[in-house]
Amino acid sequence: MDPAGAGNDPVPMELLRPTDTLTDPLAPYAAVDRTRSGETCWVMANMVGGLDGSAAVGGRVGALSDPADKQLFNLMRALADVVMVGAETIRREGYGPIPLPPDRRAARREAGRTETPRLAVVSRSLALDWSSTAFTDAPADARTIVVTCAAADPERLEPARAVADVVVAGETGVEPGAAMAELWRLGHRVVLCEGGPTWLGHLVAAGHLDELCLTIAPLMGGDPLPVSVAPDGAGLETFALRHVLTEGDTLFLRYERGDR
Repeated sequence: MDPAGAGNDPVPMELLRPTDTLTDPLAPYAAVDRTRSGETCWVMANMVGGLDGSAAVGGRVGALSDPADKQLFNLMRALADVVMVGAETIRREGYGPIPLPPDRRAARREAGRTETPRLAVVSRSLALDWSSTAFTDAPADARTIVVTCAAADPERLEPARAVADVVVAGETGVEPGAAMAELWRLGHRVVLCEGGPTWLGHLVAAGHLDELCLTIAPLMGGDPLPVSVAPDGAGLETFALRHVLTEGDTLFLRYERGDR
């Protein structure tokens, strides 16, 4: 006998079948109410992983992302006031100002928002290339934000402030709660995190990840790097599945934190 299953009644499950085809893949995401009480942002994360949980191939996410995922990845940004990435992600992926299709830019403008979300880079060390397009090409009304801590190298703060808006959130390291409170104070309400796994792990551990949009690519054999890396001592967090989309063999899952 299997002691773990002895005497248990069968657990009912649902078999998902294809139903409606979406002409606008962003529609079910745009319909979500992301308002929240308190002086802190709603935090989304949009990540892609292989069947084995790998979040990169050869240090980059590109091989995991098919055309449908790339399209949704770009469209998802229209929902955010800020797109946030860790320093290693901006180094590896070559981020620049956040682009959006013309129709999404127009819709944001008509709603009284900036045409594009601001890019925010999380970095304790401030070891960043200040001449990169992420800083030099940012629109005047959507200047890049650098989120750092009080222990950051003072000599690196001056060049950072010359090309970006610097936010200090935490003493010896960047604290997720302090970062979101500061972004909220600047008028931002929805933050979209696009990596990396270490920063995502800190958001989850601090209870500041409200929503996870996770693409499951039909691939195995990537880098031994998971979608999220929990810090030492972190507990388990529960999330509730809200919807599932498919395109070919790729799954698009949307979760919200379990206490919502």
